[in-house]
Parts: sequence; C-alpha cells; structure tokens
Amino acid sequence: MGTGLSKLLYPGDANLTTTDWDMSFLGSFGTAGSPTVQRALVILNQPFSQDLLHTLWATCSWRCCADGGANRLFDLLGEVDPDEKHDIRSLYIPDLIKGDLDSLRADVRDHYVSKGVTVIQDHDQDSTDLMKCIQFIQEKEAKEEQEASVQFLVRARGVHMFSLAQYEIIILGGLTGRLDQTVHTLSYLHKLRKARRKVFVATDDNIAWVLDEVFTIDKTRITAEEIQGKHRILIDHDRMGPTCGLLPVGVESTTLTTSGLRWNLDNAESSFNGLMSTSNHLVPEEQFVTIKTSKPIWWCAELRKRA
Repeated sequence: MGTGLSKLLYPGDANLTTTDWDMSFLGSFGTAGSPTVQRALVILNQPFSQDLLHTLWATCSWRCCADGGANRLFDLLGEVDPDEKHDIRSLYIPDLIKGDLDSLRADVRDHYVSKGVTVIQDHDQDSTDLMKCIQFIQEKEAKEEQEASVQFLVRARGVHMFSLAQYEIIILGGLTGRLDQTVHTLSYLHKLRKARRKVFVATDDNIAWVLDEVFTIDKTRITAEEIQGKHRILIDHDRMGPTCGLLPVGVESTTLTTSGLRWNLDNAESSFNGLMSTSNHLVPEEQFVTIKTSKPIWWCAELRKRA
C-alpha cells in the first residue's frame, strides 16, 4: 500500500471527525524542545531512562511526580554522570509532588522542598497517586480558564474569541512492573477518555493511548450507525516500531478498519475471545496509520532506542 492511500480519511464517512495524533514530541521530528501545545508530564514510581525523561521533559511545560516518582527522578539524575561539574538534578525540578506520600523518601522530599517544589499529601484511599495528579491538572486547567476568561472580559471589544485547550498529558511509566498497577493504568485511561481527549502513556519500550469510538461534543447529533472513532496517527519511524498493537481492552468487542499497517484489518471484529491485532508491524513507507473503531481500544507502538 502506498503512502498516499494511508492518507485517505475514509471518504465514505466524511461527515465524521478524524482525530489526528501528532507524535512529534518523541523527538526526532525536531519539535520536542519547544512545545507548540500545552503538555503536562506525570512521573510514576517505575523505572525509566534519562533519554526518555529528557525527551518528555523538554516537550512539557508543566511536570509533576506521583509520590515515589520523585524518588525515581532524584535517583536517576544522581547516577547519570558523577563527574559532571554542575548539579544535573537542578535541570529537572518538578512543579509538584503529590500522592499519599507513603513512598516518598525524606531526603528526596527535603531536596525538592529546598528547591521550592510544592508537595501535597492526599490521604484519599479511593484514588491512586496517578489519579490525584490528574485531579490536580484538572483543577489547574479550571483555574487557568477562569483567569483567561477574566482577562478576556476586560479587553477591548472586537478581539477574536478563543477557547482554552486542555493540557495533553504524558504519563511516564504505568505499563511496566506490577500487573495490578498496569491494569489500573489501562482501566483509568479507558474511563478518562470521556473527560480528556489526549492522554499518552510512555515507557522505554512503548508509547500507548486510548482511541475512542467517537469524537464529538454533542453525540445526539449523530446516529447510532455513525458512532465510530476515526483516527490518523503520524508515525515517526525513527522512534516508533516496528511492532504495534490494537487492543480491545475494556470492551466486549469492536470492529476495526485500518490502513498503513503490515496486516491491515477491513471491518474485522476484534475481542479478547477472538481476533486481536498484536505484533502487527508499521510499514516504513507509510507516513500515517489510520484506524476506524466502533468501540474504544488501546493503541500501542514499540519505541526504538536511540542510536
């Protein structure tokens, strides 16, 4: 299949919106150092490399650590190059540490408090540290939107209307380590899709996120037959692949149509009890992967190590 074919956005469904997924924040497209959209980074208490940290840190304007994620950040940067003249930790100061703080070490807390980092202890046992951090981001967005509305109201008449976009959220960790924590990540983002459009999970091995079945503010304006998610993913082949997967997690089944993959699906049913497209491959000649799904699924792609 040629590159041109993978760019077709299902012309028979032209009345539906296609969601574009831009993966330039992974770095090799040259835009990671100067984010063009607002992104927030949430660092979890799981291993990660300095290379991945640097890439994601550079593309985010706001960063936080979920409880023991601060330990990971502190320890990694202390081990990178002990011969460096400067304190590399000073280059990676998060804006917030939040959680129940049962994992945060005292020396790590003292270090970041001395750097002016806000530390919030939340004892709510019905939410995980990840959920606590996402809640803070939502509160931050609401406050920023209110402030922006006030600024707009005091401006002179005739200015253009605007809307304050959500932060795109990148979660560092969440798909490695304990199985129960991995399942929590899968479940939480499946549910979170109703409130947020773009939340990514990144590890040194994978980049993954949920593709929803429909993207429209008012679902009453489309018919039941039209409730299908259409997605176009810009593939950075220097950083992604070769393997990828479309996983029907959290749904009984879904119907999938794809282009741009080694083994494409054509109106194929996918479920845990039937077909699942795992260990599929990205095609080097294809710039885009397009996916149409009748139910929300997890999309994942392997991350290549930098040369």
